[in-house]
Parts: sequence; C-alpha cells; structure tokens
Amino acid sequence: MPAVTQEKHKDGDFFVDYEEKVFEDVKAEPGQKALVTFHTVAFEGSIGLVNMLNAIRLARKGYETSILLYGPGVMLGVQRGFPTLGDAAFPGHQNFGDNLKKFMAEGSKIYACRFALQALYGHGEAALLPGIVPIAPQDVLDLKLLHVRDNAVIIDTWTL
Repeated sequence: MPAVTQEKHKDGDFFVDYEEKVFEDVKAEPGQKALVTFHTVAFEGSIGLVNMLNAIRLARKGYETSILLYGPGVMLGVQRGFPTLGDAAFPGHQNFGDNLKKFMAEGSKIYACRFALQALYGHGEAALLPGIVPIAPQDVLDLKLLHVRDNAVIIDTWTL
C-alpha cells in the first residue's frame, strides 16, 4: 500500500489563492439601485443568508439597495429568540436578524409583504424586526417594476 507522505493540514493553511481577483471591483455609479428579493424559507438552506450578504455588499459598493421579503421570505424578517425575543439559543441562531439589522443600520431599506405575513404565516406587523416596512401585496410587483424602470440590479431569490 502506498504511504501518504503529505503533511496533515493545520489551522492557518491556505488551499486557494485568496489574493488574485479576476474581475474589476465594480462600484455603483451615482443613482444606481439594486433590489434583492427573497421568496425563500428561513433556515431551509443557505440562500437567504448568502443573498443578505450580497445585499449588504451591493449597498457598500454604493448601490441604493433594498430587500423585498415576500411569500415565505417574510419569515426572515420576523423577530426570533429563545428563551426571549432577541436571545440566541445557539451560535448563529440570529444570523438572519443580525444581518438584516446591519443592512438597515447602514442606510438600506427592507420591505415585507403584509399578505404573506398575516394570511400565510399568521403574524402581524408587530412581529417584524424594527425598521422593516410592511407593504400591501400589490406593492410587491410595483416595487419590482420601479426597479426595472430604473435599470436596477435585481437579484431574485426563490426556493420552495
């Protein structure tokens, strides 16, 4: 049997080249907008967290960035915690809320569909994280159309 002669990996080792960037670092031109939509189930995969990080990055690149929570996506913006609201029951438990709060604290807006909030998930507006703006279901399409009209970057997130 062949002997393995390579050293074991250890903390601090690099596996890939983190220094090389292939594409230019794009920044928004004055007035450019971005919209990231979430029609995804909280805690059912990484896409919710990944695109929150994308939304934060778009805003930091200078885009006037908004998040739209609709369908099951509204559950990303609901206050959570155990044993009380705001408490983290385990490390990472508040990742969604913490990143949404960071996004809003840095000057961006989050909208949540009232229909999905109440009719689908039985929550009222008081359940939303402070700062999230509840909107009528008819506004979901209009928000997207306004961003299309403004030639915005739009990232649509759908999972079922």
